Amino acid sequence: MKPTTSNPRHSQRQQRAAPEPRPQRTGAVTARTKVRDRWHSWLNHHREMAGEALRRFLAAPLASGMTALVIAIALALPAALQLGLVNFQRAVAGWDGQPQISVFLHRDLGEAVLRDYTDELRADPQVADVTYISPQQALQEFQQNSGLGDALAGLDANPLPGVLLVRPRQTASDDLQALAERLRGSALTDAVVLDMAWVQRLAKLTQLGRRLSAGLALLLALGVILVVVNTIRLHIESRREEILVVKLVGGTNAFVRRPFLYSGLCYGFFGGLLAWLLVTVGAALLAGPVAGLSASYGSGYALRGPGFSYLLALVAGAALLGLLGAWVAVARHFKAIEPR
Repeated sequence: MKPTTSNPRHSQRQQRAAPEPRPQRTGAVTARTKVRDRWHSWLNHHREMAGEALRRFLAAPLASGMTALVIAIALALPAALQLGLVNFQRAVAGWDGQPQISVFLHRDLGEAVLRDYTDELRADPQVADVTYISPQQALQEFQQNSGLGDALAGLDANPLPGVLLVRPRQTASDDLQALAERLRGSALTDAVVLDMAWVQRLAKLTQLGRRLSAGLALLLALGVILVVVNTIRLHIESRREEILVVKLVGGTNAFVRRPFLYSGLCYGFFGGLLAWLLVTVGAALLAGPVAGLSASYGSGYALRGPGFSYLLALVAGAALLGLLGAWVAVARHFKAIEPR
């Protein structure tokens, strides 16, 4: 028998055809998650943390209620002042003493000329309304208000001229002065009187009320933030060990801070609700005396309480203050809680 000899070309083909063994992977395997899965996971965690914050708030009703009541009292003071300022502006707007210009006419004006001049003023875009008071009406009002009816009855002629009461659309001082100067330039007017003193006093009083309300609101908003900061700080200290464990297993700061932010949101939300309730009760208690006082002056003015839009603004503002206070507390105290 002849010894079999191996074909070198055949052996090379076998070596090329033989698959190379794949190296086995060792260690952790990274898995890629879709953006949709991350979004759902983020939403689910927010939902869970919001529910947990609400449960923790309701689990201690006395402590939570006391904190919410402190926030409510701090918010009710500027809210009540703002509501009172709005009602004051409504009461002033309903007075007959709105800014007006008294135009004294010449005594020898004819009815046709007077009618044309009145229609011209009513068509003016700067004029809201024009009221004509005849000399006879002016004399009767003067007799009734002055108490000199017997003395004036002996006069041979009526000394009072006709008057046009012009109510302007714009109540700014510059606009009123410009309109008064234009009326003085008419050949039909004898004198034009613009009483600016009470208008300026009213504007300054309203501006003072607004600044007081804004300053008090800023000061008490800072107090609300400090209350929430102190409350959330106590929550962080009571859950220090839990925070350390979550950070050891890879929890991010955003993941850890989320429940505390929702806790601050809960404190602010319920504090805003209580503040609205306090203001509503206060307005209801004052509605009767205010109505009686306005009736004694012959007015039908009624005090307006906080409505639904007022509720939304107050609750939303309080919730944002609670969220801001919780964020400040977390940013300040989380730096001291790090695993070693």
